[in-house]
Amino acid sequence: MAKQKKTEGLREICWDPGEANPKQLEFFNSRALYTAYGGAKGGGKTWAVRTKAIGGALLNPGIRILIMRCHYPELEENHIRPIVKAVPPELAGYNATSRLMSFQNGSIIKFGHWSGDESENEYNGLEYDWIFIDEATQFSERAFNFLGGCLRGVNEFPKRMYLTCNPGGVGHNWVKRLFIDRDYHTYPDDPERDEHPGDYNFIFATVEDNTHLLESSPTYLKNLANMPEDLRRAYRYGDWSVLGGNYFREFTRERHCMRPFRPPEHWERYRSFDYGLDMFACFWWAVDEDGRCWCIRELEEKGLIVQEAAAKLLEHTLPNEKISLTYAPPDMWSRQKDSGRTMAELFLNWGVPLVKSDNNRVQGHMLIKDMLAPIPLKDPFVKGLFPAGRVPEKLPGLMFFDDLHRVTADLRDIQADEKNPNDCAKRPHEITHTVDAVRYFCVSRTLRAEKPAPARDVDEDGEEESYDSFMTGGEISEGYLL
Repeated sequence: MAKQKKTEGLREICWDPGEANPKQLEFFNSRALYTAYGGAKGGGKTWAVRTKAIGGALLNPGIRILIMRCHYPELEENHIRPIVKAVPPELAGYNATSRLMSFQNGSIIKFGHWSGDESENEYNGLEYDWIFIDEATQFSERAFNFLGGCLRGVNEFPKRMYLTCNPGGVGHNWVKRLFIDRDYHTYPDDPERDEHPGDYNFIFATVEDNTHLLESSPTYLKNLANMPEDLRRAYRYGDWSVLGGNYFREFTRERHCMRPFRPPEHWERYRSFDYGLDMFACFWWAVDEDGRCWCIRELEEKGLIVQEAAAKLLEHTLPNEKISLTYAPPDMWSRQKDSGRTMAELFLNWGVPLVKSDNNRVQGHMLIKDMLAPIPLKDPFVKGLFPAGRVPEKLPGLMFFDDLHRVTADLRDIQADEKNPNDCAKRPHEITHTVDAVRYFCVSRTLRAEKPAPARDVDEDGEEESYDSFMTGGEISEGYLL
């Protein structure tokens, strides 16, 4: 509570947030670059974020703090209203238009929600000393990395990011990798990108750590206990192994990814893409003799007008690479109001004829799931990719080169739609473009590669033997007289 006392006609304001439990104190005292707090539901995460942010603003004059939630209603309900109510107006004022709380000592707390590309434009170039991502598993890994780029500034404040999280959600896998499994990536060719174990601190908490909640809501434990088994284990006990956080649970990098190779010339080649100014996502495909489809190349780039997208597509297509068909979304055939032409026509003018793909989302996503299943492996070239004695009998019908990090991450992370479990979620939007481009390919018809024709016989002069020569022995020669 706020303490007030008179001092020579002036009123001294002291802010008292209340008593923290041991896990919350550990969160407050963490000095790691990235601190994550949570595990099970009810561990007091949201209160810890509010308290740490207000305390940081009061004790560090001039500090710049950002609090992020995925959706604005939760941001307003869990952070804006409680913080505006908790901080005395003598200490800070809140501007609802800019969603900015400005303190008398020069500190600020900015409240934000994540809207994908729009948010990248909004926060690009901004600087903050502390960033709080509440319910981090609702954020994609790209959003996390982007916000990490906002941790900067020339002042003396140490730059830190504080996260809260529960199992499940689009960010389940990257949060689990960094804070639970502690599996860190290194990049020999670019060591600046290396992830260092000492930068990550995870504070595990359960509802038992939040005695205030148990006292005020004695039925909360019973509510958690009555959830379905996987949700109960995740939300009651903080078990990160029961929720995969994705729609395509069949997909794993271990099963569906292989080292890049040069596909044989006789394999059929295709392209598929999803286009928008916010993202042009294009993929190159090769189909083997079993009908197995290999994603061999990817291109993702923002801000491309149609002509630039077509040029980029051609630039990433190898010389003399014969592409049978290029599949595109139906909206490429919508006529533009200013010119009356379609985007498909513009691609055609650049030498890229398009085939209209089916836009049935449920059917397309179910076909992706179906193609992720294993099929018999008979293609001799693919068999030769495995060591002798270790050739599998089956291999998935949809495979990816393992250097295609973006599309494989998006397939792993995308969620099921809450209203239609047969469909993928449409948000966060930044991870849907690649999945849509894969869907446009999978829902379309493709041909398996034809086995190469056997080599034709050649005569003694090294020339290919003709049909007549093969069938009749050719023209009469002196050999017939011997």
